[in-house]
Amino acid sequence: MKTFFTSDFHLGHARIIGYTNRPFNSLDEMDSTIINNFNNRVKEDDIVYYCGDFCFKYAPSESASAPKKAFEHYRSQLKCKNIIFINGNHDERNGNKSDIESMVINHGGKRLFLTHNPKFAKKEFYWNICGHTHGKYGKFIKLDTCSYIVDISVESWGYMPQDINQINSEFQKWLRETKLL
Repeated sequence: MKTFFTSDFHLGHARIIGYTNRPFNSLDEMDSTIINNFNNRVKEDDIVYYCGDFCFKYAPSESASAPKKAFEHYRSQLKCKNIIFINGNHDERNGNKSDIESMVINHGGKRLFLTHNPKFAKKEFYWNICGHTHGKYGKFIKLDTCSYIVDISVESWGYMPQDINQINSEFQKWLRETKLL
């Protein structure tokens, strides 16, 4: 069993392709690629911490064929049983019933703070795993002397969830390249 982190799928949100310069030609291509990437990487019994903005509420202006129960429609296509959803700013009306705004987990000997928006990051945590910025500032941001933000938005990670070892490997590389190690 592995633990994965991801955020900002924005399934059913056609305009996100242009807003974040996603490499997709259509909403259907984006949705199917992200869902397939997820299902190819994550196994049924793995755990996924999803840091917000899962899908877009039904909006005829986005897609005439958009499902009326967006959250259930997209969630049912993901094979993993254990997804813990943290609310993002686009999740309040999409059918996501999670009431989690942030959480702390202990993993690999570290306390990690998980939230959607990095403006809520906390300096007392080594890693603040967040979404929301869609890779705008890179995968990692130094928050304080011993505190970092990990941008887990799909744009930063090849449109697929990442496990803690993959994140740590990229983080160590980033520390070396930025001479922070």
